[in-house]
Amino acid sequence: MRRVGFLAPLLLLAGCGLHPLYAGGGSGPVANALSGIQVPVIEGKSGWLMANALRDRLQGGNGTRYRLDVRLDDQIAGLGVRSDNSVSRERRTLRARYQLVDLTDGQVVLDATAGSDAGIDVVGSEYATIAAEETALERLSGIVADQIVTRLAVSLRQRKPAP
Repeated sequence: MRRVGFLAPLLLLAGCGLHPLYAGGGSGPVANALSGIQVPVIEGKSGWLMANALRDRLQGGNGTRYRLDVRLDDQIAGLGVRSDNSVSRERRTLRARYQLVDLTDGQVVLDATAGSDAGIDVVGSEYATIAAEETALERLSGIVADQIVTRLAVSLRQRKPAP
């Protein structure tokens, strides 16, 4: 009786319609579509980090079918204030608006945004604070790139393959 109680949820899960996003591994339809995305140059240091993070995740190499246009908004704002009116904590926010353009007809396939933020302690050493801000930017670039690639994969999986 215990086995039946244990197997019932598994049978329900099998019929739920969930399918693996990356079925077929590196040669599957989603992986092939992702590798066909070109990432042009993005302005600024944050743009350079973002473009590299995206290229690393997309593993380009297939024939180029899509172009990913990305515009970034990178801001640092002071949060905590000490009694001497100096900032004790900062928040770095990285937001990306991106468009996936089909190069065969120029149609925008996906227009979306992604973003994340990180808290930074402001310490007595200016060097340490700058290093923390740069480290936060590197981490945020990776986080936002992951969000973008996941959204691209879901969108391309739902899109019909090219003839």
